[in-house]
Amino acid sequence: MDDTFIHHIALRVKDCAASARFYEKAFLLREVRRVESEGALRAIWLRAGDTVLMLEHSIRGAGPAEGSGHVLIFPAENLAEAERRLADIGIAVADRTLKTLYVQDPDGHRTGLSVHRFDETAS
Repeated sequence: MDDTFIHHIALRVKDCAASARFYEKAFLLREVRRVESEGALRAIWLRAGDTVLMLEHSIRGAGPAEGSGHVLIFPAENLAEAERRLADIGIAVADRTLKTLYVQDPDGHRTGLSVHRFDETAS
């Protein structure tokens, strides 16, 4: 058994509450923690399976002040159903492959849904 997994992913966002609403609606994540500092909302953490998605107003550690080249993809069982659900809540698909839909969160982070299974043989 492989004990390696993603512990958490942190994204720098402008508005924690708006970003949390996006991820809750688009990917059905649930909030597990809010972090406030000096009376202001600093972060909202959402559960994504065994991983926590941290939507942070600021991120510690070295790196560029803005943006990134990352993409955050969640699993989907059926891409057509996923696309209909996204459309129903007003989220446009920005790009797609045969197995993955790409959208943007309120801060422009690339995210999406995929039906690709990593245990599949290459085709």
